[in-house]
Amino acid sequence: MIVGERILEASGSRTSRDSIKGLSINISLESVSMAEGNVEVTYVYTANYDQNVGQLKIKGVLISKEDEKLSKEIVDSWKKSSKIPDSYAELVLSAINYSGSANGTLLARVMGLTAPLIPPRIQISKEQSPPSISLKKGEK
Repeated sequence: MIVGERILEASGSRTSRDSIKGLSINISLESVSMAEGNVEVTYVYTANYDQNVGQLKIKGVLISKEDEKLSKEIVDSWKKSSKIPDSYAELVLSAINYSGSANGTLLARVMGLTAPLIPPRIQISKEQSPPSISLKKGEK
């Protein structure tokens, strides 16, 4: 269960006054660790506006409280393969996407960009290896 978050860095740039034709979102996990009995996931959320119009970047730490067995499984999986279990990844990526959209909206306003709003439900695709992130419209 997600219990908190800390934003470590936030930045944005508008490199062109051209109209915005598209947006891509990238979420990368930098580290997973245990601190004070919680799982802490350090991430970078990046919104790139097509044709180099601009970029928003938010780095933060997502904090979750899980049972001891699941916490150990998550951290061990990260240490072994720099991956987290799919069921936990969906929760974490959805929370990061929500936070990035909310906080990114504030940054976008200052930069004169459109808000980085992406449909909220993230699912890990089972067909591909390694797992990929797919954003599906209309799912909650």
